[in-house]
Amino acid sequence: MFANKGLWGRLALFTAALIWGTSFVVLKSALGDVGTMWTLAIRFSLAAVLMLIPAGRKLKKMDRRSFKGAVLMGFCLAAAYVVQTYGLVFTSPGKNAFLTSTYCVLVPFMAWGIYKRKPSVFNICAAVLCVTGIGLVALNSGFDEINIGDILTLMCGIFYSLQIIMMEQYIGGCDSLSITGVQFSAAAVVCWLGALLFEAAPTNVPMSAWTNILYLSVMCTGACFFLQAWGMRYTPSATAAMLLTLEAVFGALISVLFYGEVLTPKVFFGFVLIFVAVVVSEAGEELFAKHLRKKS
Repeated sequence: MFANKGLWGRLALFTAALIWGTSFVVLKSALGDVGTMWTLAIRFSLAAVLMLIPAGRKLKKMDRRSFKGAVLMGFCLAAAYVVQTYGLVFTSPGKNAFLTSTYCVLVPFMAWGIYKRKPSVFNICAAVLCVTGIGLVALNSGFDEINIGDILTLMCGIFYSLQIIMMEQYIGGCDSLSITGVQFSAAAVVCWLGALLFEAAPTNVPMSAWTNILYLSVMCTGACFFLQAWGMRYTPSATAAMLLTLEAVFGALISVLFYGEVLTPKVFFGFVLIFVAVVVSEAGEELFAKHLRKKS
């Protein structure tokens, strides 16, 4: 059945991007009935259980360094989701999807500051494209005001970038299920503290909201992690990056089809620039190298 693992790997990544793309509209709907911190606390708790149960005894083999790294990654992940989700309260799912994806462009520059690794010319070109796209998406028609929801969504990129950089530094050869389970558990603790301290407990929550949160937990977190981890084992990094970038495209498309979001030409062109920027930053160098090899 899985003879052509390269094809199945690509399909797994495509499916993960599609499911993640649906999460923006589903989360927007859930937030109408359940507070941000409660939604995230439940989501991360269920996702942690989904990771920790199959991890089983492998958890005992985690060294202190990997455990510490997973906890720090969980804190960053919680911070990213909190500002992203609060941002979604004040902006559209399509904008939230594309502005979130800008963290891919930010990572090389944060790594430059931490590890002194200079960004490539592709990273710099991507940054210029990305900033232009952000301006078209987030600024109003007069280019003099930006929505608070868009600002919060952009802020989440900083925390996503830190989480990715920590992943590179701490994971090593540790079991991915254990790392992710601990990471989700740490994020759940942060969100539970925020929910209990700053938000009233949800009451009279309709079944549709619980269904949405269950979908976010099982499909958009647990299942997507598995599909991403499995798919990337059999897919070249440049191809994987391009497939996962489709998350923003699916998020905007689903928002237009099911949420009624209207894309103006200015915002649409901004989406295109951000998408191109992410592809160039994530896969530009490898794709360009392949092109040169084919010519030679």
